[in-house]
Amino acid sequence: MSMYDKVLIRFGDLMLKGKNQKIFRERAIALLKQNTKHLNVNLEKRHDRLFLVINDTKLEDIEQALMRVTGIGSFSFFMSSLPGYEAVVENAIKLIRAEVLTHKRFKIETKRVDKSLKETSQEITQILSKSILKEIHDLVTVDVKNPEVTLHVEIHENEALLYLDSKKGLGGFPVGVAGRGLLLLSGGIDSPVAGFLAMKQGVEVEGIHFESTPMTSIESAQKVIDLAKKMSVYAYRQELRIHMVPFFKLHQEIIARISPSYVITVMRRMFFRVAEKVAQKNHALAIITGESVGQVASQTLDSMHTIEAVTTIPVLRPLITYDKQDIIKISKQIDTYDISIQPFEDCCTIYTPTGSSTKPNIKKALINEKFMVDYDKIIDEIVSQTKTFVITPETNIRLEEFGFTVTEAWEAMHDHIERQ
Repeated sequence: MSMYDKVLIRFGDLMLKGKNQKIFRERAIALLKQNTKHLNVNLEKRHDRLFLVINDTKLEDIEQALMRVTGIGSFSFFMSSLPGYEAVVENAIKLIRAEVLTHKRFKIETKRVDKSLKETSQEITQILSKSILKEIHDLVTVDVKNPEVTLHVEIHENEALLYLDSKKGLGGFPVGVAGRGLLLLSGGIDSPVAGFLAMKQGVEVEGIHFESTPMTSIESAQKVIDLAKKMSVYAYRQELRIHMVPFFKLHQEIIARISPSYVITVMRRMFFRVAEKVAQKNHALAIITGESVGQVASQTLDSMHTIEAVTTIPVLRPLITYDKQDIIKISKQIDTYDISIQPFEDCCTIYTPTGSSTKPNIKKALINEKFMVDYDKIIDEIVSQTKTFVITPETNIRLEEFGFTVTEAWEAMHDHIERQ
């Protein structure tokens, strides 16, 4: 049985938001309730503190739920005690003997929240230390400069909180407080990580995927659905909307009419043109990409400048200075890595010409695009034909069971749902 009664939840960057703090806090609490609704826990709000009453819930289940809530700076499982010094000493000894299993370097830190106490925090630490250390000398050695274990004691008017460590949360801001962004979700390693980092900073993310079935396999689009399912656990209301753009017609035009060295540049310029229109339709304020400087030919500064010149809305690049190992580490943390490395090609990888320009410029891109037949009309057409999937952690969509193209699958799925 756990020694802990409650969880103390601390908001990190939220504390910097001044007059907007209430709005941010309310969203964080909504996310917290959303992620713990399946657990037997109770929420307690006290002034600037937030607590979860554990009841009989497993600590690992609570920790897993809290690690899905953006905006939480850190949290601590603690034992509740009466605030009298004798009670604190007795419970501290119980906690240390239960949790400290091998000899450790040790210190005590006290915070006097109840200002009616005549002793200072440092004086209280000295009072408690004498009695506690006498009983646990076989387990610990005092080391106030480099402890392995710290007993934290917070003494309030009617309660004392005892805890041994703090666990780092996701930090950042509650998802949704910073507006909505449209994520170019390719199916690779980078873009889901970029979406996750954007959500950590409070951005409500929707995905856009340029699918090119039947030129590409429907499994490549399925990867995006599966990635969105993993990402949805961090989303507001745990829902992630994915806009599937039927890119096949425009894809054919690009391959047939654009110089090989500019195929990737022009294709991405078309992505941005389409994304801007989809963003406007869905009230998104920015486009989000998984680009990182120098990782591939289309991610040089010259390329980025030439590609984003076609749009007027902000382009956010959360991974801009990350190296690949950093990105892979986060993808494993959010459980998208194994899906991302599945070998199904999307429209960016199905045709990768040799000799792609690493220093494309806007003038040459425009010259190339003049060879395309009325691409603005095609863009409007495919935007109108875009299909939107609403993905949750419980989603169990298998596109290949409904058709050979995403559009066929989407229509067949909706016919199936209407018949039920």
